[in-house]
Amino acid sequence: MDKLPGLLDNLDEATRLLADARDFAKPGKLPRVLDTARRVLMQPGGCAALESRAEGLERAGIFLGSDWATPSILVPGLTAQALSSGDSNLLVTEALSELRLLAVALGGYQHPTLAAEQAHHFLTQVIALNLPLLFGPPSEAERETQGRLAQIPRSLMQYLVERIGYEHVMDQLVEEIWRILQQRPIQVDTVKQMITQIAVLQSNPEVDLGTSGQGASRLVSSLFGPTRGCREDPGLDTYRERLQSMDSNALQSEATGFARAMHDTGLVSPYLPVLLHHVLGESDHLVAEALGVSATGRDCLLCFRDLVHDLIRAGIHPETAQAAYGLALLLDRGILHQAPLAPALRRQLVLPLTDWSRARLTLAFGSSVSAETHLLAGVLCMLGQPLGIGQGNNPTCQSARALSMWGCIDPDYLLQMVAWAARDDEIIMHFEGQPISSMASLSGVATQLPIDLDAVSLLVVPHLDRIYAEMGRRCIGREGDPHRWINPEFHGWWAGRGFRINVDVASGQLVDLEGFLRHFYANYHIDYNGNQPLIHPQPAGIAITDSACRFIGWHAICILRVDRDPKDEMRVYFYNPNNDSGQDWGDGLQVSTAGNGERFGEASLPFGQFASRVYIFHYDPLERIDPSVVPAAELEDVQARVLRSWGADRSPATAAALQASQGNPG
Repeated sequence: MDKLPGLLDNLDEATRLLADARDFAKPGKLPRVLDTARRVLMQPGGCAALESRAEGLERAGIFLGSDWATPSILVPGLTAQALSSGDSNLLVTEALSELRLLAVALGGYQHPTLAAEQAHHFLTQVIALNLPLLFGPPSEAERETQGRLAQIPRSLMQYLVERIGYEHVMDQLVEEIWRILQQRPIQVDTVKQMITQIAVLQSNPEVDLGTSGQGASRLVSSLFGPTRGCREDPGLDTYRERLQSMDSNALQSEATGFARAMHDTGLVSPYLPVLLHHVLGESDHLVAEALGVSATGRDCLLCFRDLVHDLIRAGIHPETAQAAYGLALLLDRGILHQAPLAPALRRQLVLPLTDWSRARLTLAFGSSVSAETHLLAGVLCMLGQPLGIGQGNNPTCQSARALSMWGCIDPDYLLQMVAWAARDDEIIMHFEGQPISSMASLSGVATQLPIDLDAVSLLVVPHLDRIYAEMGRRCIGREGDPHRWINPEFHGWWAGRGFRINVDVASGQLVDLEGFLRHFYANYHIDYNGNQPLIHPQPAGIAITDSACRFIGWHAICILRVDRDPKDEMRVYFYNPNNDSGQDWGDGLQVSTAGNGERFGEASLPFGQFASRVYIFHYDPLERIDPSVVPAAELEDVQARVLRSWGADRSPATAAALQASQGNPG
């Protein structure tokens, strides 16, 4: 049922009451207008409706007495803070201001103090500065502070960019797409949509992009024309016909072109599955060339030839083209040589799905190919890109982290989880020797079933989430943080049984910060732990902060390795179960995802900066370490970073003393 017409009637009435009120009475009429406008913004078509009412809203006095009343003094750089606010009135007022400027820029509103050119320039800057809102789900900070409101700034930015035009922000748009793709996420539908918009712009003779959008052609061609045979995007049927008449040299050229584009961007053209199916069974050499596999991958392909062929036939189609990249990376990992993997994938090929599993997959991905195909494609992606798993807009970081760790360390266990969830609608795990059924457990951390996930996560995460929550319930009454007991049982034996936390659970105050940091350095920093690299990825907890160093919440990540970067600086490389790990945590902590020695899917920070956000870590209590070897000077900056960010109000006396000795570092 369309709620918009009724909401607009209410808005128009509230606007009339605001307009008729005397200036001193307007503040009393304003809340109804803002609340109704908020509900309008949550509806499809809401932004357009408010744009058309922008002049009336301003004349009624919605901006009266605020900075927004004088649009000529507004600063584009401040919009991000307003759009990320948890204050609904502030967020809605900012959105209404942007829509007012849009009406001015496009000539729908002749503003008395602002020219159309000024409004247009302002909005192009706003879009460029808020490009992350065009990609993926909200971050932890947005989700915690805004809740459902987090969708409003995203809908607003999508609407603005459609009305203003991508050509005005093309360079920033292309740069942002490449930044996302450097992280090699499994879920790339949003990126593909943006590239499609770029392709439409490039083919529109009425749009003059000038010199903007350098690098866009590589993105567009990677999807729609990576080879000579499909350069003009002729359509799948036409391309099939062309393949019939190609000789071996032409097919070789096609295969090489697809592989180069796929590994360059992490995106797979829907034309590649057509080629794979054409050469399958005729030339394993061309299959290997089209997948762009290494010597290890080529060896796996030849050793498990029949299995790989069956996986391609069943799981890789134009609708599931990304699975080709997953398969290529799976082969390059060499994990098919692990004894359980081949039979487990054989089981996956014929795995029967429950009605619930099939319905979930169809709801999320449609019915153009079978639910079984979507699930198999998801399995290939997850085994090939275990660091590309994202939790989406859901508080299920624990479950996403578990799937990633299993994909990295124990892929056959991951496949067993998939079989249980998809075939049985139940997963049973053990906690301290006692079984926990996902179907017998009460609700999980997520308040509703997530739908914005990859195919494997879509089926498995709801079960894991309930089991994780049940483990937490079984720890009620125990002293300290329940993750001490949950993490090793939930993630696997390789999670260290030693456990350190620097926050008192009951009071939230910092506890023995220096001792905590000494142990973290002594366990993980290879200059102080006997030059022992990390053997297994380890779960850890971090205190998430926003760009202003304000505490947002606790978040589960996984420490992957500690090593020196190309500049010889010690860094922590970690997995963040987000669809975008490149976040600004304030105080100069800009999380890096490329350019500092990161592998695809890794995030990283210098060791000390990372340590300043860790509040939980695991270790092997039997390893011989000596925390006393860590110099005090090494820890001073880390402690200062804690106390001027998330720990500022958790140790008042220490924070006050620190500020007195250093001035005001904040």
